[in-house]
Amino acid sequence: MASRSQVVLVTGASSGIGKAVASAFQSKGFTVFGTSRKPAQAAAIPGVEFVELDVTVPNSVSTAVATVIERAGGIDILINNAGVVLLGAAEESSVTQALQLFDTNFFGLVRLTNEVLPHLRAQGGGRIINIGSAMGFLPAPYTAFYGASKYAIEGYSESLDHETREFDIRVSVVEPGYTRTSIDAQMMEPDSPIATYAVRRQNAHQVFVKAMETADEPAIVAKVVIKAATSRKPKIRYPAGRAASALSRLKRFGPGAALDLGIRRANKLPPTASRSTTPTPLHGTPEVGKPSPPPRSLAVPPT
Repeated sequence: MASRSQVVLVTGASSGIGKAVASAFQSKGFTVFGTSRKPAQAAAIPGVEFVELDVTVPNSVSTAVATVIERAGGIDILINNAGVVLLGAAEESSVTQALQLFDTNFFGLVRLTNEVLPHLRAQGGGRIINIGSAMGFLPAPYTAFYGASKYAIEGYSESLDHETREFDIRVSVVEPGYTRTSIDAQMMEPDSPIATYAVRRQNAHQVFVKAMETADEPAIVAKVVIKAATSRKPKIRYPAGRAASALSRLKRFGPGAALDLGIRRANKLPPTASRSTTPTPLHGTPEVGKPSPPPRSLAVPPT
């Protein structure tokens, strides 16, 4: 029987990091399947076959994995990339909204991993690469729940890697910094906005927009993903891009006080918790009791 080429499954492959990763693997001779919630609307990637997947729906996950295995004969490398971003103070999001974000960013990843792992064990090995973020090892003011979901991916991946090594299955996290994608266009807003935070929230958005002007191209992240997936001695963490690499070293070896101050300055926050530095609300009173607008769709945005 002729041996097949290695099969890669990439979630969120319709654009951004996922698209770059799928294209990079295809160019290296891998058989690549990409996923999208609406594959018929996804721009074609030469040599990449799309399957429908919503990581928040268990039946969709099982169907997508079964489809890839039926068409390709197996899965060797899983790239968990799907995710959403929520910008706002932590207090401004209900628990319901936070759970919805985690359902995509973390539990969606867990669902897909659990579906693929039995096949990897049965075939004697494989790789799982989870797309994390520099916000998974640094504080993320005004993106607290996004950062928390990425911290969760870090802890989950490190523990899972220890559990699966005896089956020749290795798990790694790729940690991009700011990456030039269209994610800003579909960024979620808090479902319970509070006027007290409005100025800082707007500042945080401006910081994000400014950072995207000099952000890394998705191809830089894709190169690191391939390195993690094909290394003979894989590491658990792979910072992707110059900024993420520098921040990772600073987190590990830099003075805590200097890092704390740098984070506050970068996010346009006052250096100390002084009442005199509290921004004036845009409205006279907090928006407590005001009917909250419906949250934006939690559809997986381009990454």
